[in-house]
Amino acid sequence: MNGSEIDWFPIKLSFAVASAATLIALIAGSALAWILARKRFPGRDVVDALITLPLVLPPTVLGYYLLVLLGTRSAFGGFLYRNFGIRLTFTVTAAIIAATIHALPLVTKSLRAAFENVDPLMEAAARTLGLNSRRIFFRITLPLASRGVLAATALAFARALGDFGVTIMIAGNIPGKTQTASVAIYDAVQAGRDNEAFTLSIIVSVIAVVMLYFINLFGRKSSRQ
Repeated sequence: MNGSEIDWFPIKLSFAVASAATLIALIAGSALAWILARKRFPGRDVVDALITLPLVLPPTVLGYYLLVLLGTRSAFGGFLYRNFGIRLTFTVTAAIIAATIHALPLVTKSLRAAFENVDPLMEAAARTLGLNSRRIFFRITLPLASRGVLAATALAFARALGDFGVTIMIAGNIPGKTQTASVAIYDAVQAGRDNEAFTLSIIVSVIAVVMLYFINLFGRKSSRQ
């Protein structure tokens, strides 16, 4: 970036990665949260602990595990690369995986709490009227937990937008390809490009605040209906 010119690629990539990661985390997190909130099975606490693990593990440790799992020398990553030509590491896909892994625990925790606050008697009443589990979830559980869903969406997007440690481990820092905003800020600071780092930081902060504001505003309106 020369002078006052802004390289918008890291911002656009971060927005795209965060959007994709949020969508994936919401779909997977909804299923996991519903199972943890409504089902009783052996090892439920172990599953909950494994889902929460990315919140407490150092990002570099989590990134290393993913690198070992997804790299072309691993059994899984190597199989995809040799048979289908699919390379997961140091790609945009890797950045999405990294953001999703960090967003998923927040989504699952938030949605589990929201689902547990839905009165099971309402679901039972719907079941007596002939609705199956899928229809009960989409017509009863999800609408009643809508505020929790919005909160989970906000948390997931904000977390995915700012992911750094895992992203740089498995997606790398390739300008114009995998360099997200957080990685670009780190790169600019390391190179002494303070103006660039400041500008990118402000842009990311504004995007995050605006997204959170509108999601919270929509959540308040939904609660009044």
